[in-house]
Amino acid sequence: MNITWNAQNYQDNFCFVSQYGEGVMELLTIPEGSRVIDLGCGNGTLTEKLAERGYTVTGIDASKDMLALAQKEHPDLTFIQGDALSFTLEEKADAIFSNAVFHWIDEKNQEIMIANIADQLREGGELVCEFGGYGCAEAVHSTLEKCFAERGLLYPRTFYFPTVGEYTPLLEKHGLRVEFATLFDRLTPQNSEHGVIDWINMFVTKPFEGMDEKVKNDILQETENTLYERLFLDGKWYIDYVRIRIRARKMSTVEC
Repeated sequence: MNITWNAQNYQDNFCFVSQYGEGVMELLTIPEGSRVIDLGCGNGTLTEKLAERGYTVTGIDASKDMLALAQKEHPDLTFIQGDALSFTLEEKADAIFSNAVFHWIDEKNQEIMIANIADQLREGGELVCEFGGYGCAEAVHSTLEKCFAERGLLYPRTFYFPTVGEYTPLLEKHGLRVEFATLFDRLTPQNSEHGVIDWINMFVTKPFEGMDEKVKNDILQETENTLYERLFLDGKWYIDYVRIRIRARKMSTVEC
């Protein structure tokens, strides 16, 4: 995963991630009591919401800091450390739920992740997920790219934002029949006075690694200034999110 999380900052200032994730749960069709994995559970907010719906839930995340926060905030739930590419379950899941995770996985590793998810689902089990889609936060990324280039620097794109047409064949290749898939714009409000800068500091860390602090601050301020007319609306900062939502079902051996 292409980020090291500041768990407390994430919880304090970016709660919109889990709030929007509640809507993704509506795609689940499994009955109460079903075994659900919250893959990339973060601070456990959505793990708790899944449990409230009557599911038997386990949260899995690669970040020790996030898991420590999740266990502190939700002591009655089960959390384990695991990587999306390699986690294994003693008992196959009825559903694997994931919100705002898949875009952090390198494109070259997407099929490894999908194959592993399929392996951990029972036949007929569901994958329900949302993640960044084609064009997500492009106003921010393209502006950063330009600011980097003006200083003779390369801005690496460390996210994977596919189209529906690119992603659904990967699922089907690994025995996951896509029942629902959509890509949509979601202009997303930020909670702070310097919403764009704070968003970049939270989610876009790799491109700035090893950079002189003054150069970094100049780029951040220039980016915010450039995006003011486009993303500062009615007294509030927004980020131009684009999301993909999917429900896919593991096919039986006969179907495959």
